[in-house]
Amino acid sequence: MKLLTASVLALAMLGGCASMSSAPAKVADGVLTGPNGMTLYTFDKDTAGSGKSTCNGPCATNWPPLMATDADKASGDYSVITRDDGKKQWAMKGKPLYYWVKDMKPGDKTGDGFNKVWQVAKP
Repeated sequence: MKLLTASVLALAMLGGCASMSSAPAKVADGVLTGPNGMTLYTFDKDTAGSGKSTCNGPCATNWPPLMATDADKASGDYSVITRDDGKKQWAMKGKPLYYWVKDMKPGDKTGDGFNKVWQVAKP
């Protein structure tokens, strides 16, 4: 009986972990932030729902993707896309999510409007 109880508890805990990974972003000051509290952005050149990111190579160095794991699953407005390098990235309402390398602390939004193609991600 103890083994069964421990097994049920372990499954419940694993289920809790899976559900936590389904919401990769939070809302702070009206914008989406990653697990580290840093502002997330969308790129106007990405087509919502395409399952693709157009920000690769040097672009992704300046605009690091909000990475997902192979185990992460889509939930609600969040989906997981596969990048050109085969790695996974979170998207919100079909738009891939990114950080901006020049934001230094949570609450910074220095990438908003950058080159008129980067916007803060909003819920």
